[in-house]
Amino acid sequence: MSLFVTLAADILVAVLLAATIVTSLRLSRRIGQMKGDEAALRQTIGDLMVATGTAERAIGGLRAAIDEADRTLNARLEAAGARSTELTEQVAAGEAVVARIGAIVAQMRAVPARVEPAHPAPEPPPRRPEPMSPNGERLGAAAAAALAMSERALARVRARAA
Repeated sequence: MSLFVTLAADILVAVLLAATIVTSLRLSRRIGQMKGDEAALRQTIGDLMVATGTAERAIGGLRAAIDEADRTLNARLEAAGARSTELTEQVAAGEAVVARIGAIVAQMRAVPARVEPAHPAPEPPPRRPEPMSPNGERLGAAAAAALAMSERALARVRARAA
């Protein structure tokens, strides 16, 4: 019996040893796969870190562009506000001028129409400028010419108004 027990114990140890060897081989393969997966995972993590850095730089650039656009927009809005104020003032001034012109036109319409003579009075002949003095002064001649022109213009205005 002791031989039987020893033989049974040896067979049991051999079976357990074989099971241990098979289990060790399986674990060795799984560890090899895990190491391969670990290398792929490290590569993926490295790529993810590079992408994260690139994204952070892009976000910084976008923030800078947004800040610049905000400053530009604010400057343009201020300029537009100033132009709007100027235009409002100019429109008010234009309306005041139109109101004054309307008042003048209404006043002119209220004046009774004058009867024009059948034959309008002829324009007075232009005055001849005085001859130049021997010392070369032209002031008198220019004044006379200006006076004659103003008299003709005044006569034309009166004729149109009548």
